Amino acid sequence: MLAKINSCALVGIDGQIVEVEVDISNGLPSFALVGLPDIAVKESKERVYSAIKNNGFAYPMKHITINLAPADLKKEGPAYDLSIAIGILCASEQIHTMDLKNTAFLGELSLNGEIRPVHGVLSMCIELHKNGIHNLILPEKNALEASLIKGLNVLPANHLMDVIKHLNNEKSISPMHSNINSFFYQNNQYSMDLNEVKGQENVKRALEVAAAGAHNLLMIGPPGSGKTMIAQRLPTILPNMTIKESLQVTKIYSIAGLLQHSTPLITQRPFRSPHHTISPVSLVGGGRIPRPGEISLAHLGVLFLDELPEFQRRALEVLRQPLEEKKVTISRVNATLSYPANFMLIASMNPCPCGYYGDADHECSCSSQQIHRYLNKISGPMLDRLDIHIGVKATKYKSLENNVSGESSEQIRKRVNKARFIQLERYKNKNILFNSHLTPKDIEKYCILEKKENELMRKAFESLQLSARAYHKILKLARTIADLEECEKINIYHLSEAIQYRNLDRKF
Repeated sequence: MLAKINSCALVGIDGQIVEVEVDISNGLPSFALVGLPDIAVKESKERVYSAIKNNGFAYPMKHITINLAPADLKKEGPAYDLSIAIGILCASEQIHTMDLKNTAFLGELSLNGEIRPVHGVLSMCIELHKNGIHNLILPEKNALEASLIKGLNVLPANHLMDVIKHLNNEKSISPMHSNINSFFYQNNQYSMDLNEVKGQENVKRALEVAAAGAHNLLMIGPPGSGKTMIAQRLPTILPNMTIKESLQVTKIYSIAGLLQHSTPLITQRPFRSPHHTISPVSLVGGGRIPRPGEISLAHLGVLFLDELPEFQRRALEVLRQPLEEKKVTISRVNATLSYPANFMLIASMNPCPCGYYGDADHECSCSSQQIHRYLNKISGPMLDRLDIHIGVKATKYKSLENNVSGESSEQIRKRVNKARFIQLERYKNKNILFNSHLTPKDIEKYCILEKKENELMRKAFESLQLSARAYHKILKLARTIADLEECEKINIYHLSEAIQYRNLDRKF
């Protein structure tokens, strides 16, 4: 007898419907699994066999053929265990409910029939709902995540017997209902605050501009000047996430297996800070079975690279294309996958190997050749992609002993949210979220300079020997600075501030 059961696969960050076809025919006992299964899928034979036998059901000693359609799509992971088991029980007429066209099954089986959680459930649920499959039976630990999708009837199960009893109308599984708004909090509480940073007002201002327009930022300064401390507090002033953004980030973390079962929705912008020993593959994603890298895990958030010159040159160079395209494409023999990578790059570095080049209070012990070699670890094209270059000076004792707190993160965040609202209104008919996403054509429309501003821009371009990319970066920065002040036009002082954020690459 033939049975058809719905399940789902992952292709990049999206789901794809998989139909599990089970045919049981007379012949010598055998088990044939086709449809490009990987090793984890092939091993489901033993898990399914034990789960069925250990729950008192008869495993058919006949010729069993299982096809995972579409057959040209590589199937990975143990998520098909439950659908294969249900297919075998339906085909052997041990389950009486045969109309399962509107139901899908996900879950890994243990040898005694317990249903274990799987990765990427949110992406799969979106695809199932899109294709008109409204009932989903899955592990209880994945149920909260699946219930975020409105209109999907989520049926959580702990054990294979629970599913069989439900399908045989012996004991129904209670559906799980939740409201996405109950997990989504606009006002997130952070344990850190920017007012804990003493002094460094110019750096805080640069951080505010970067947050308002999603601009990349490089901090250069001596050891202990507070670069890492400042960067760690950037998420506290970033604009509030929308529900759409939250779902995008949650999908990536679900696929990567980093989503907590108790918190099924990511509501705070990610902050990723990989160690400088990270490989290029770990940074951008890939591997034999492609998985999201750090740049995708930082999507719509921050990727912080501390001690930038210590990173492998190859690892830094592979960032150049994602910084421009806001996505990363990974090509393998079986498939070409794209992962989103729309992140803010925040980097910090010392001005020389000892860290004290240009410091008035410490003498630099490095030779000019050592300084040159150290700074040359960052290529010109990479430096050009960083919108803001800001010098961080060592904090003076007078600033440290001052007990007067500066502006809190909440105060700065209010201005950032206002600036973001202005941008969303301005670009509501375009696929643009921040000023940093403007194309050259958009810059001509939204970053218009009058005569005196244009003359200042010309002088800066010639004296600083800027590239065309740096020219566009300055205009986008000026647009963000004007938005922070709620000005429609870019004035000369907006442009002047933007230009001074681009001079450190010439200084060093």
